[in-house]
Amino acid sequence: MCGRFAVPDADGIIDVFNIRVVTTRIDPSWDVRPTQQIGIVVEDATAAERDGREPVRELRAARWGLVPSWTKTLDKRMLLINARSETVISKPSFRSAARLRRALIPASGYYEWAHNPDGTKTPFFLHAPDSPIIGLAGLFEWWKVPDGIELSGVEDGWLCSATIITRPAVDSLGHIHDRMPVVVPQDMHDAWLDPEVTDGDQVDALLHSIPDPALVPVPRAPK
Repeated sequence: MCGRFAVPDADGIIDVFNIRVVTTRIDPSWDVRPTQQIGIVVEDATAAERDGREPVRELRAARWGLVPSWTKTLDKRMLLINARSETVISKPSFRSAARLRRALIPASGYYEWAHNPDGTKTPFFLHAPDSPIIGLAGLFEWWKVPDGIELSGVEDGWLCSATIITRPAVDSLGHIHDRMPVVVPQDMHDAWLDPEVTDGDQVDALLHSIPDPALVPVPRAPK
């Protein structure tokens, strides 16, 4: 699971992800929580078609907690902040986004809480020591907001929301939590965001070809 993460400086994000268009301001934060606005890197063919243009690499805002396009009302109990890599291609909430709306979510690292024998929990910040910015594999979706619902971040009646894909934790981190985000290495950013890759089997193969990351856990609570 990934329920809290940190966001780096926007200038670094633009360079690392080769962003061409910035449609939102991203402020650095050491404590990003579900339902907050986050930055996502996309090549959005859906929005491009709607706007009559070609998709470009852009940094845009999204609500953390994916809202499926077919949802009739926003149920706060249905907080889809994570999607399992094992079922993301088949699960109705995610399968369309997995084929058509993949994203990279810029992060400095993320937090997990290890359970101690005495019942207490120790917070850890997991990060890549050789890379101050990593890209978490994500999905995004567009939801047409029904009349009468007031939400922040709505553009022309549409809400963009996102989820982070998780996988079983590598052995070196499994003692902290049994799952971890999928971290996309920089040389696979283009492949993950490619809007031409829309076949479910291809996406599944791409997802499972992403190598294990080299992350280091540091005992630290969100600031």
